[in-house]
Amino acid sequence: MRKPQEQEALQAALQKLKAQGASYADARWERHRSERLLVRNGQVAALTQHQEEGFGIRVLYKGAWGFAASPFLTEQEIERVAKRAFEIARASSLTVKEPVTLDDWEPQRGTYESPCERDPFAVPLDGKLELLFRADEVLRKAPEVQTAESSLHCHTAQKVFLSSDGAEITQRITESGGGLEVKAVANGEVQQRSYPAAHGGDTAARGFEFIESLQLVENAERIREEALQLLRAEPCPTGEFDVILDTNQLALQIHESCGHPVELDRALGMELSFAGGSFLTPDQRGKLRYGSEHVTITADATIPGALGSFGYDDEGVPAQRWPIVERGLFVGYLSSRDTAPRIGQRSTGACRAESWNRVPIVRMVNLSLEPDPDGPSLDELIADTKRGLLLCTNKAWSIDDRRLNFQFGCEIAWEIQNGRLGRVLKNPVYTGITPQFWGSCDAVCHPREWRMWGLTNCGKGEPMQTMHVGHGAAPARFRGVKVGGGR
Repeated sequence: MRKPQEQEALQAALQKLKAQGASYADARWERHRSERLLVRNGQVAALTQHQEEGFGIRVLYKGAWGFAASPFLTEQEIERVAKRAFEIARASSLTVKEPVTLDDWEPQRGTYESPCERDPFAVPLDGKLELLFRADEVLRKAPEVQTAESSLHCHTAQKVFLSSDGAEITQRITESGGGLEVKAVANGEVQQRSYPAAHGGDTAARGFEFIESLQLVENAERIREEALQLLRAEPCPTGEFDVILDTNQLALQIHESCGHPVELDRALGMELSFAGGSFLTPDQRGKLRYGSEHVTITADATIPGALGSFGYDDEGVPAQRWPIVERGLFVGYLSSRDTAPRIGQRSTGACRAESWNRVPIVRMVNLSLEPDPDGPSLDELIADTKRGLLLCTNKAWSIDDRRLNFQFGCEIAWEIQNGRLGRVLKNPVYTGITPQFWGSCDAVCHPREWRMWGLTNCGKGEPMQTMHVGHGAAPARFRGVKVGGGR
């Protein structure tokens, strides 16, 4: 925040709201800065830089929320926005059917800053573009390559959180990421390979050192050659196979078939009109067998450098680690201060907003499949598989609004015969029903194989909010999975 008096004005507004009858009020000021670079086929296709700041005030009055926001942080505007939020809460209270109740989290005071060795915004633009052009040049060294893309992106968020109960929190989070994508064409067919992941690459809550660690130039030749291999490959066969999923594909599998259904607002039916519901309803907690004994899934917002990490969520609740699935049994939710009391619990600190002009809602943090301390390496897992497939890198997906029936397409597959990797296969697609699929998991690799992935495109809410989340996994094997392929 630019001036101490601006923070004092926000605090004064919150106390005034209490005096007017609000049971609770909070304010969030945020400043965001972002940059995105994209090189396509030897040309700069995108170079965008964006900066914004503003504040929002949330008011709880007679069991109903009101929210208002503004980009102008002046005393007069703070008073206007606080009054508007109070008016909305008061009007909403006239029709409320189930009054909002907050949990008993004590107000927090503290600071947090994500790890950052090299500020990505301090790295010269010429140096970033040079990196992308070098990768692009390698990607295009084949006549079949129709499109080559290399990209970088970085983002920083500064936040101040204040509450009428006395909370005072400041945070600064830096994010950096990048990726490659190549599309090859021959005989009327298109195949693509992405690195290190599809849908924008990989991102972490770290500085430019994370982008350097991706080694985009060093990996460009490999993914180009794999795209060319796919043009010549046989379609993935149809049938039931033992499937090993790489960590990147597992990240999206966790996101879609576990992360969204354990959002408590969905489980309570609060997202039915837009995002859908959940098969993991509150009566199933502690009873439903979500997966096999090899499946333990943990939510953890405290992992340094992971994209779903922070010091405090946007309700001022400290970052935590807690179980979601323990040895196959569904045990926990992602929750907020106003949803957790409905199942007799306190918030898990999983309530976040995309920016200053959005209300915080239940969102994923870092949701991860825990590795097996006694598990095999990936090579050992392949050697232990008689007839199967290794599936890598998501291409497309579909899942129903209760998160039960799903279909995932991957960029590439490798045949496994008698414990050895064989042919490259194209267009693999696998399907399943969530509890049956996770119930078929019979092995998760050792912690040395575990990796955290960052997803920057998780959408939820009305109006839509896009959130950045993290998922960690080691390769895992699933028995008897239905797989298809073709053109």
